Amino acid sequence: MSDSLVIIPTYNEIENIEAIIRAVFSLNKVFHVLIVDDNSPDGTSGKVNELQEEYSDRLFLETRTEKSGLGTAYIHGFKWGIAKKYDFIFEMDADFSHNPEDLPRLYRACLNGADVSVGSRYKKGVNVVDWPLYRVLLSYGASFYVKVITGMRVHDPTAGFVCYKRHVLENIDLDSVRFVGYAFQIEMKFRAYLKNYKIEEISIIFRDRVKGKSKMSSAIINEAVIGVFMMKLRSLFQKSKF
Repeated sequence: MSDSLVIIPTYNEIENIEAIIRAVFSLNKVFHVLIVDDNSPDGTSGKVNELQEEYSDRLFLETRTEKSGLGTAYIHGFKWGIAKKYDFIFEMDADFSHNPEDLPRLYRACLNGADVSVGSRYKKGVNVVDWPLYRVLLSYGASFYVKVITGMRVHDPTAGFVCYKRHVLENIDLDSVRFVGYAFQIEMKFRAYLKNYKIEEISIIFRDRVKGKSKMSSAIINEAVIGVFMMKLRSLFQKSKF
């Protein structure tokens, strides 16, 4: 048994899925892994099924009927992890932009007092490898914008490499989370911030994916820019819902 669950949402990650699962299971610290797959047409879930024969006690799969967004995939995973009583629940990408070897660092931060630990690209300068300059500027600018609008002192609020203590997720109304794209990451941190949970950033090196295709789109960017402002307004007038 493990006290820690790593949730990895997938859509068409057949090129990465076996390698990322084996990388997590090679760590000295024992983590369980939940893949939440949105019915990938490339056979991602089929590969996970094969690997479950090898890792039957620590690899789990939830297959959804359609592509429904990053946020809803994580919420599905959060509810699954809460029901199974994991003490530490992680978010991580399948494409190796998040280094599995950093999982124990996020774990130790929460073990030592943080309620939420964030794998931060921007805590110590800009630690991003292989991104084009425009994308670095877009991401860094978005982080600055979020800090100004929300008041959070989190250097990388859009980060998707995160560890939550279970009680944090239990005390957030997951059914009322509105964002489904990458702004979901901002909303989750903001809700934790409003409840005065301790958020600690752990500096990591973020690498662009080598295999597979990015899911970034203009709609996701618009959700973050416009949605964050509206989220802040709602938090001022509807505090009970946050």
